[in-house]
Amino acid sequence: MVRSRESLASSVRSRVPVLFAAVLLGACPSSPEEAGAGRALDAEGVQSSGVVGSDHAEVGETWWFALPVPHNTSSEPIEITDVSLLHVPAGVKVLEYGAYDLDDTEGLPLLAREGEAETPDFARLENHADEPVKVAAGERSDIFYTVKLKVVAPPRGNARRCRFDYRQNGRSSSQELDCEVSLRVGPPQGT
Repeated sequence: MVRSRESLASSVRSRVPVLFAAVLLGACPSSPEEAGAGRALDAEGVQSSGVVGSDHAEVGETWWFALPVPHNTSSEPIEITDVSLLHVPAGVKVLEYGAYDLDDTEGLPLLAREGEAETPDFARLENHADEPVKVAAGERSDIFYTVKLKVVAPPRGNARRCRFDYRQNGRSSSQELDCEVSLRVGPPQGT
């Protein structure tokens, strides 16, 4: 069937508001739980209240930055499915994420330079990043997340804000937490 230009235009014109309304209704969640904004993780932990860093980084170096250790303050267990560092400044490149047991690293390495004697040998440790990490209700995780960063040029600011994606009671949620690392290119320590 061939339509006249006028009937096609009115047909498109009448469908656009209906389509627009359907898109708007589909984008509006009916409850906060459906919105995916999580609140299960403690947002006030020690790692959320400061900046770790070094004023003696060098271009070409690799650093491991520990994200806040997940502490489930809710009354239901969660399974963390993904993490990410949200703001990465020019001069810094994210190489990979990892998830490691605190016992394997003999504590929490907040910031560690690759190759130093005190830096855990992450390549030899079991990396739990490819599987959901379960955190019981009201408990702190034994697994912590890291982001491996490479300084590719003098950084233009701090890397900050991290996001945890998790499932709880069959629902997927995301929660942003404060975290911040400052890597500044400067003379090596001791010079």
